[in-house]
Amino acid sequence: MPRPARERTRSGTAPQVGPQAADAKLIEEYLAALRHQRRLARGTLANYQRDLATLLGLLDGARLASLEAAQLRRFVAQLRTRGLSARALAGTLSAWRGLYRWLVKQYGYEANPCQGIRAPKAQKPLPKALSVETAQQLLDGKTDGQTDLVRDQAMFELMYSSGLRLAEVVGLDVDDGRLDLKAREVTVTGKGSKTRSVPVGARAVQALRAWLALRAQLAAPEERALFVGARGRRIAPGVVNARLKAWAKRQGVDASLHPHMLRHSFATHVLQSSQDLRAVQEMLGHASISTTQVYTHLDYLALAKVYDAAHPRARKR
Repeated sequence: MPRPARERTRSGTAPQVGPQAADAKLIEEYLAALRHQRRLARGTLANYQRDLATLLGLLDGARLASLEAAQLRRFVAQLRTRGLSARALAGTLSAWRGLYRWLVKQYGYEANPCQGIRAPKAQKPLPKALSVETAQQLLDGKTDGQTDLVRDQAMFELMYSSGLRLAEVVGLDVDDGRLDLKAREVTVTGKGSKTRSVPVGARAVQALRAWLALRAQLAAPEERALFVGARGRRIAPGVVNARLKAWAKRQGVDASLHPHMLRHSFATHVLQSSQDLRAVQEMLGHASISTTQVYTHLDYLALAKVYDAAHPRARKR
């Protein structure tokens, strides 16, 4: 494999400084280019600076111009043993790759030794779901006929009842026939413009009927959105998120809630009851069943907790 050419200025003369200082100067020049040409945010620049300083610290007498892919792979392995996460390593490699792209362009380096080097695969965190008891505690709130609270309860009941995404709930219209309370069914268009129909539970139907009876008090004239905000227009996703947090606080639910957690809870609870992974896949609108399989892990974790609490031989004496 050909080595990159040694660094040179545009006039073709090498920088008149020591080897380590020369590499540090090249990195400073690259950071300045990022700052002035790409106008990166201060925090992003600080990340680049940290990652490139890490590279300098790993050189141990080597030069940027002489590094090859095998050496960079060893650097990645060293950082991994120091406890750097896969996600952090991916960011570090991205910074190194960008530096070498710039060196190829500006200083005639023959190759980018970072090309083709991948960070270790990051383990995807399991989605968080509420327990059945916590979900009941969350949704069994009293609204006292208050319009915004009636709306909130209808939204949250629908998300949990049918496993809808936040965007799917916000995108529903009141007059397009997609929400059929008589048939207890809702039709939504999800990711990839795929349409699916999902059952709506009895409690959600009840909450939605209560909201539809009051909706005109809040909705602007000719507004088609099923759920509207304080100004009478289609409710914004950020507002739904904030309302859910406030609702949880009122219900005494001590959890870092977000709307997608209701979808996770729906999938986990249906899977626990039915053990029908394919049906859950269809209701969630997942293109691949491997995406849905993550909920089997949540189901196992729930069962493991029950076992640890109940089995006489599960606990240490």
